[in-house]
Amino acid sequence: MAFVQIIEFQTSKLDEMRQATEEFEAATAGRHKVRRDVWCQDRERPGHFVNIVFSDSHEEAMENSAMPEIDALAQKMMALSDGEPRFYNLDVEFDKTY
Repeated sequence: MAFVQIIEFQTSKLDEMRQATEEFEAATAGRHKVRRDVWCQDRERPGHFVNIVFSDSHEEAMENSAMPEIDALAQKMMALSDGEPRFYNLDVEFDKTY
């Protein structure tokens, strides 16, 4: 079953966050289990973002979470966030593309 993690956060340092993510992607190319990574900004709350991370399964997402590079990325992201992020861990029950 596919798995999605949603990370809701506030930041004034989006460019630095994207750079940290790009460094992670380069360091883990061919090894990380992320299949899709979508970043969205709330139109009504500038600086408020939602990051949607897609994995093929919860097990693959947990393998990804166990990588030391993801821990380093999480530390960087926390330092660049304005406050604590909120996490949602979701099993995909239905997915339809039109």
